[in-house]
Amino acid sequence: MFIERTLKKKLLQMARQYPVVAMLGPRQSGKTTLVKHVFPKKPYASLEDLDTRDYAINDPRGFLSKYSSGAIFDEVQRAPQLFSYLQTIVDNRDKPGLYVLTGSNNFLLQENLSQTLAGRVSLLNLLPFSITELKNSSFPLRNLEHRIFEGFYPRVITKRLSPSEWHANYIQTYLEREVRMIKNVSDIHSFQKFLKLCAGRTGQILNLSVLGSEAGITHNTAKSWISILESSYIIFLLQPYFRNFNKRITKMPKLYFYDTALACSLLGIENHEQLSTHYARGALFESFVISELMKHQLHSGSLSHLYYFRDQSGNEIDCVIEKGNRLLAIEIKASKTIASDFFKGLLFWQKLTSSDSKTSYILYGGEGNQKREQAQIFDWKHIDQIFI
Repeated sequence: MFIERTLKKKLLQMARQYPVVAMLGPRQSGKTTLVKHVFPKKPYASLEDLDTRDYAINDPRGFLSKYSSGAIFDEVQRAPQLFSYLQTIVDNRDKPGLYVLTGSNNFLLQENLSQTLAGRVSLLNLLPFSITELKNSSFPLRNLEHRIFEGFYPRVITKRLSPSEWHANYIQTYLEREVRMIKNVSDIHSFQKFLKLCAGRTGQILNLSVLGSEAGITHNTAKSWISILESSYIIFLLQPYFRNFNKRITKMPKLYFYDTALACSLLGIENHEQLSTHYARGALFESFVISELMKHQLHSGSLSHLYYFRDQSGNEIDCVIEKGNRLLAIEIKASKTIASDFFKGLLFWQKLTSSDSKTSYILYGGEGNQKREQAQIFDWKHIDQIFI
C-alpha cells in the first residue's frame, strides 16, 4: 500500500524546473517507492545491482546511451563516474525532469553533485514517514511509547514487521555494508560501540572529547565518525541559536537520531512497554519531536531552520525555529500531564526576546491541546499544528 508522501508535491515542482532532481535520505526511507510512483514511465536502474554498477563504472558513456531520454538512477553514489557524463547530456538536452537520482550517503552525493551538476540539480531530502503522513493514512498511530519504539521506517509499518528484529538487522546491515566501505573506519567493533554510546547521548550536548574517551578513540576519530553517522542519516546535530543577547551562549551542538526506533534498538530496549519506565524515555521523546519538526521542513523542500538555545546560566529552550522574521520557541516535555514548571524556560525566552505566547509552544506526551496565557500546548499527535 502506498502512503502519500508530503515531499511528492515538491518533487513534481522541481522536476518541472531542473533537468536533474536528486533525492537523498536514509536507506529504506521510501525514496525508490516515491520516485517510481511519481515517474512510472521513466526507465529505472539500480546501482546497487552489481552488474549494473560494473557497467556504469567501466563504460559510463555506453551505459548512459541506453538512458538518453531520461531515467531514474537508484543509489547513484555507487557510480560517481556517471556525474561528469550526466552534465554533458543535460547541457545538450536542456530539458527539465530528465533524470531523477536517489542516494543514501549525503556526503558522497553532495560532493559529486556540487562539483559536476551545480545549477542543474535540485536537492531534496526524504526521511522516514512523518506523523502527518501516518495520520493521513489507514495505519494507526497507537500510543506514544509504541510509536517511539516502532519508529517510522516504511517497511516496518506497512509490512507490520517486528520493530526489534528489523532495526537490529538494519543496524547490522549498515555496519557491514556501509561502514566497512569507509577507509577511516578500521575497527568495526569500536565503531559499533561508538554508535551505542551515541544512542545513550540522544538529546544531549555533544562533547567529542568525552565521547571519544569512552569509546577508546581520539577526539579527531570521534569527530570523523560523527560525520559518517550524519552523512548516512543515522544522526543529526542540532546547532545552538546565536544572537547578541549579551549572554554567554553554549556553542556545542546537541545530538539526535533521525529515527527513535534505531536508538531504542541500540539501547537494548526490547518492547514498547519498557519505555514507560526507561531512563532514556525523556531523551527519546525529545529526539522524536525534533525529528518530526525537521521532517516537516525537509519534506516541504526547505532547509532546516531548527536550533536550540542554552546560556551559561542553564536557561534553555529545547527548539528554536526560524520562520520568516519570527522565532518560534518550543519546550518538549515527555510527561503526560501539564505542570507549572513547564513554562519557566518559555517565560525567560519571552522576556529575553520581547516575544509573547503566540510564538511559544509546549509539546508534551499526553493527550489534548490547550491554549494558555503563557504558551500554546500541543500533544505529540499534533506536532504539525505548530506550522499552521
